[in-house]
Amino acid sequence: MIKYVLEQKGFLALLLVINIVGTAYGYWWYRGQLAVTPDHFLIFVPDSPTASLFFCIFLAFLIVGKHVPYIEALAIVTLFKYGVWAVMMNLLTLIVSGYLSPAGYMLIASHGAMAIQGLLYAPFYKIKIRHLVVAAIWTLHNDVIDYVFGMMPVYGILNQYINQIGYVTFWLSILSLFIAYLLTVKQNVQKTYNF
Repeated sequence: MIKYVLEQKGFLALLLVINIVGTAYGYWWYRGQLAVTPDHFLIFVPDSPTASLFFCIFLAFLIVGKHVPYIEALAIVTLFKYGVWAVMMNLLTLIVSGYLSPAGYMLIASHGAMAIQGLLYAPFYKIKIRHLVVAAIWTLHNDVIDYVFGMMPVYGILNQYINQIGYVTFWLSILSLFIAYLLTVKQNVQKTYNF
């Protein structure tokens, strides 16, 4: 039943529009940080909107019956990683400060949904190990840019925990890659060989 709904063109079109709006808002949210980011790091700074941009591209191709496995791999890995990451950072902000703005709660809901939608579409992805390797390089390289070169999203009150956040983020990347592997590559191998 869920798979039936997820593959309906009307639902896909609605989901695409919602994600385009979310992606645009995400890039707007990063406007201040992007304004002071060196040009060579610009592509790596807006993590969540870039993840949802990958998903928008996947949805557009899915609507016309095509696959883009490198984009699909980037989508599932980064949607889950940055969806979970943003939920964690906003909850940590609430714990540390005792307060979270309405925008923070909106970010929890939207990023939680972002992580879930990436996983829900796993049966539709045509990902092989080479696609996942590219997603791994992108994702882990992004962690280096964020936490070695200081380009991570700005959560001012959490700056005192930046080393711990960087460490957790690395392992969240590994977890995201492992989940993507289990839901896509391993599933495809099992289907091929009827395990």
